[in-house]
Amino acid sequence: MIVSTDGQAVLRSHDNGATWRRLTINQELEYDDCVRCLLADPRDSQALFAGTEKGLFHSSDCGANWTRIDSALNDYTIWKLAVHPDHPDIMYAGTGSPSLAILFRSRDGGKTWSRTGLEMPPKCAGVSRPRMLALAVDPDDPLGVWAGVEEGGLFRSRDGGDSWQRVDTDWAPSRGNSDLHDIVVFPGEPKTILALVVNGIYKSVDDGVTWTRMDAKETWGLYYTRVLRRRPQSGELILGIGDGTPGSTGVILRSEDRGRTWRETPLPTQPNSCFWAIGTNVADPDFILAGTKFGHLYRSEDGGLSWRKEWREFSEITDIVWLPAVPGAEADDHAHHP
Repeated sequence: MIVSTDGQAVLRSHDNGATWRRLTINQELEYDDCVRCLLADPRDSQALFAGTEKGLFHSSDCGANWTRIDSALNDYTIWKLAVHPDHPDIMYAGTGSPSLAILFRSRDGGKTWSRTGLEMPPKCAGVSRPRMLALAVDPDDPLGVWAGVEEGGLFRSRDGGDSWQRVDTDWAPSRGNSDLHDIVVFPGEPKTILALVVNGIYKSVDDGVTWTRMDAKETWGLYYTRVLRRRPQSGELILGIGDGTPGSTGVILRSEDRGRTWRETPLPTQPNSCFWAIGTNVADPDFILAGTKFGHLYRSEDGGLSWRKEWREFSEITDIVWLPAVPGAEADDHAHHP
């Protein structure tokens, strides 16, 4: 289990949460860096990427040691990474505040990167400097990519980022339409896309031709919709919401029908802020991690039907990944015990 944070880089547990370790010193990724996002490397069960405020990093030992990928991303803050699991050479990176918000593309598994034509202005409404929080690759097509900007709208490309079409301008006017937080794309026919905005969910069942909106406040009583994940190999979804950013509480909702209906799942304790990150892995679709902005970590071992809180609490959580592998013996002694 690997948790990325704003201020303590990444913390990891290799014993199912019994102990947690910080990074050792003198690494290219510093132990007190800000890491904005994580992405499991589909080529290696022990490997993952980290998007940080000083570019892109890679670990081949479950997050214990990190090397910087010297690339066009060096001077950018990376807020989101995406890859097609069956075509791992094609990757996408969304950057943003405090750097410019630009969609980058790699065609060699993350070694080199180039800018696409999707670029935001330096300033925007709502959050001052935009950031690309949402990326999704079409499961049926590695050149089909969706990108969402906080704030700046929803875009799609059918040619791997060579050209872009803005989507949210076709939606009925509503506050929050241009403030995108997450995207999920289901494969097959009909193609189903869910776009999470700051205060609701837009859903299309015809590959983005038409959309319907579900308002968060009207439907669930909480208005801040933050993170959406598909339970691997299923039509089920896990949604994390709260009463604001960072808020003072959060709720996990679960859908078994691609977002048509939702129900709240019980939590053993009240979360201390909005849910901010959800971690899944195809190796075990039933094992799901969910973290709040202010550091509470929950786990489910039954696909999100029930949850328990982990003993370890963190600084500001930015993302969560879990990997099915366990690394070899480590030399550091930075373990945190209950």
